[in-house]
Amino acid sequence: MKIVIPGGTGQVGTVLKRALTAAGHEVVVLSRRPAHPGEVRWDGKTLGPWARTLDGSDVVVNLAGRSVSCRYTADNLQAMMDSRVDSARVVGEVIAAAARPPRVWLQMSTATIYAHRFDAPNDEETGVLGGSEPSVPGYWAFSVDIAKAWEREQEKADTPGTRKVALRSAMVMSPDRGGVFDVLLRLARLGLGGPVAGGAQYVSWIHDRDFVRAVEFLADRDDIAGPVNLAAPEPVPQRTLMRALRAAWGVPVGLPATKWMAELGAFALRSDTELLLKSRRVVPGRLLNAGFTFEHPRWPKAAADLVHRVRGRGPRARASSPRHG
Repeated sequence: MKIVIPGGTGQVGTVLKRALTAAGHEVVVLSRRPAHPGEVRWDGKTLGPWARTLDGSDVVVNLAGRSVSCRYTADNLQAMMDSRVDSARVVGEVIAAAARPPRVWLQMSTATIYAHRFDAPNDEETGVLGGSEPSVPGYWAFSVDIAKAWEREQEKADTPGTRKVALRSAMVMSPDRGGVFDVLLRLARLGLGGPVAGGAQYVSWIHDRDFVRAVEFLADRDDIAGPVNLAAPEPVPQRTLMRALRAAWGVPVGLPATKWMAELGAFALRSDTELLLKSRRVVPGRLLNAGFTFEHPRWPKAAADLVHRVRGRGPRARASSPRHG
């Protein structure tokens, strides 16, 4: 198959391209800064010669959007919104005008669309969308607004010949440098991988190989459209996640962090505490109901596999950027 990945130069795109290329597919990546064979220049918002890559393709997986690993200033939040909405809009315009449109458009979204909650998991049918939770920072609602606008842009695209799926993805855990697992493992190795603000907040995650398998599964299943949660079936509290990660690496203790300590750490890392403190308890209802089987449904064994791959990676492994082109 010919698969086009707009914004495919970040961590998730690197995982996807590597696996799909190894499986024998033709993979084209659209990037603002193309630097390798198979990468084509685009700006993520306007039509251009890149549009020819979609005409006649089989699958489009749009991952484009400014990295969320940044300070949540007004300018950065607006850049997150614009980069996601603009890229979804222009991809939809190209698919609508294509003589031979792709049969499926998988559009990246996020599990952050769901409410901050502890009491019950969020699936696609009964999950509570966020934006109006009490006792959380007001600016958290903007992240939910971004996710809703992202999905809405795909929904309104006039592409009758192309099935559309919104990938409400949890954090993709891979051994690549620069990804979220790399950051969490570094904290654990430094002895800083303890509970944050009590550690009761849930973390939804998905092993990189299950992410790829889920993308392939959804590309093949003509009966599935609309939002789909890409998350392992067992989200865990943050303290449990880090305890299992420490055990996998062999670190006996992890220092806890209060909320204000998390704020200082996020500031130093030029990130935001929402990524640490929001409880994302998301489960893959539609995938499980459709018969998808996870190879890594539980975090302890998934963490052990990822640690094993990190240890075997060696110092010369190529780093991957967390940003999406």
